[in-house]
Amino acid sequence: MNEHYVRNVIEAALLAAGRPVQPAELAQLFDESVRPTIERIRAEIESLAAQYSGRGIEIKETAGGVRIQVCRELAAEISRLWPERPARYSRALLETLALIAYRQPITRGEIEAVRGVAVNPNIVRTLLERNWVRVVGHREVPGRPELLGTTRDFLDYFGLKSLDELPPLAELKAAGEIPRQLDLQSDAATFVAAVSVQEVAEASAPEDEEHEDGDGLSAESGETRELVAAPPNSDD
Repeated sequence: MNEHYVRNVIEAALLAAGRPVQPAELAQLFDESVRPTIERIRAEIESLAAQYSGRGIEIKETAGGVRIQVCRELAAEISRLWPERPARYSRALLETLALIAYRQPITRGEIEAVRGVAVNPNIVRTLLERNWVRVVGHREVPGRPELLGTTRDFLDYFGLKSLDELPPLAELKAAGEIPRQLDLQSDAATFVAAVSVQEVAEASAPEDEEHEDGDGLSAESGETRELVAAPPNSDD
């Protein structure tokens, strides 16, 4: 078997899949008689990642597997390929998502206690529909409220292999004031910077916010926006 054959198949599969692919799934692409081991697959993935270093695309491992994506530094330029305006997420939605990510499992009531305002049902519905959040159980208190937690899709979207890759809140607080709204990219640090981290860490309420907007989506300038590293899925 040609020494480059395995690497070429892996590279072509990652490019064609348009989603994270597990090494075991990549192994199944080969005939059984020449099927490489998982260790060989991982070694070839690492070799590809090294080849892509310093280029416009990169190999990224997330909770769902390995994918080829545009380097986040070029996301603004590449996003011009799709002239339609991408979805924009409100500060309220991002703060809610950050609370779930850092304090899960958490109930809606606990989110409201931290943010100081009622959680708009449309925001939770949006997070559930995007499969970034799911119900993981119920708090054993009167009413048995639902406990919310993040999903593997959440990790994949933000380019995280596990929740351990989220930066500690204490480190982010020590860095000083963090802008409340920044462009959202598939990167853990940028995700955290997109919300008011100090408010989350100190459990204080957002200033002068009396209501949430719609379902947490907005097209107004200045709002946080989704940056894609690959063509958006048709079912997003």
